[in-house]
Amino acid sequence: MEILQQTFTEYEIYGFSTLLENWMYVISGGLLFLELLKFLFKKLMNWKLAGDGITNFVTYAAFVLLYYIVLGSVFITVYYSASYYAIATIPMTTWSIVLCIVLADFAYYCEHRFSHRTGIGWSSHTVHHSSPYFNITVAYRFGPLDGLIPIAFHLPLILAGFHPALVFVAEAIVLLYQTPLHTELVGKLPKPIEWIFNTPSHHRVHHGRNAQYIDKNYGGIFIIWDRMFGTFEEEIEKVDFGISDPINSVNPFVVWFHGLARLIRKMASARRIGDALNYLIKPPSWMPEKFDKTVAIKSDS
Repeated sequence: MEILQQTFTEYEIYGFSTLLENWMYVISGGLLFLELLKFLFKKLMNWKLAGDGITNFVTYAAFVLLYYIVLGSVFITVYYSASYYAIATIPMTTWSIVLCIVLADFAYYCEHRFSHRTGIGWSSHTVHHSSPYFNITVAYRFGPLDGLIPIAFHLPLILAGFHPALVFVAEAIVLLYQTPLHTELVGKLPKPIEWIFNTPSHHRVHHGRNAQYIDKNYGGIFIIWDRMFGTFEEEIEKVDFGISDPINSVNPFVVWFHGLARLIRKMASARRIGDALNYLIKPPSWMPEKFDKTVAIKSDS
């Protein structure tokens, strides 16, 4: 039991996160290499696929740049300021690290569901789903608000008493876990794994625009949240990747801003302030009960 009580410093926690991130880059690079071989061998490689992959990395670069310049300081300020109001102080031990990761995964489930079921969330998260392909590069396709929305959903962990560094690293672990899930190279895994954990099969469903796959499988590391809250769907029918209203562009600027632009157009078309606000908080497919079809904007959910 001593290993469960072993304590860790803030620097050790950040060091572990860096090590895990480096290994994930190695794993992702290996999968990308295998995917490229598959594309070449099956003669699937074309300029559209290559352009989409490049765009994915450009959006990632924009996300990282925005994060380190702006959001990094926001995270530090908000998380460390909130820690002064925590109801307890939970030491960073092995058991608390595991518990924090599990709770961070649940927070991610809630955040992820919010990003699909509200207009403001989808305006950014649609960037990640707008690729008609499904490969490792899609894991690096981020929207402009994807680093800001998680703050609200992870603050309760800070207020509960978890150290800000641990919460921050737990978030990173949940995201890093999902990186290698973005592949068609891996089929279904053994049933016990598929029942508990998020897998490439489950995540392919999440990226599908098939009617039965839309808004399913929100989980990060664990798929049990989806099973518990009725949002699980098994991969049966071949997945059609992308969003229902495709952007048909590999222009990084178009990809990065198309969701926000669509939301702004919807709000601008509203005839009442209440309708404009509803476009922000209602599901992306929401429309006023009475609207002029000549100005209605097609849903992109």
